[in-house]
Amino acid sequence: MTLPIDPRQIDPEDIGEEQSTLEMSHEDAIEHVRDVFTDAGFGVPVEFSPSEMLNEKVDAGRDPYYVLGACNPGVADRALETTDNKLGALMACNVVIWEEEPGKQVVYHVSIMRVARLVGMAPDNEEMADIVADTGEFVDEAFANL
Repeated sequence: MTLPIDPRQIDPEDIGEEQSTLEMSHEDAIEHVRDVFTDAGFGVPVEFSPSEMLNEKVDAGRDPYYVLGACNPGVADRALETTDNKLGALMACNVVIWEEEPGKQVVYHVSIMRVARLVGMAPDNEEMADIVADTGEFVDEAFANL
């Protein structure tokens, strides 16, 4: 299978990539990120630890890794409407926290709205541009407060 685009040519800005490092324990980072994203206008309807599951199921030996599924209900509703419900396949907007080393946590996010447009799941129109801008503002606020 040949990819329709060369992933090496994607600018991190094209996918709304954000990353920050926190100097705290993994558990404290999870709580802090959850609080900051909630304050920025997101709910967190889904969260789980892939590392715990993988370590339990396949003895993976993974360092702590946690996923917060953040969602702004108003924007999510608009995005579902604009994409004929297709964007639901990418929801929620995940924010991941992994332990780079004890006391040092990486917080990482990419914009599902930008990715959906990039791969053709979402239209390249004014409504979707507004949705991308709105979610970008929420994410920018959250990362500014990490």
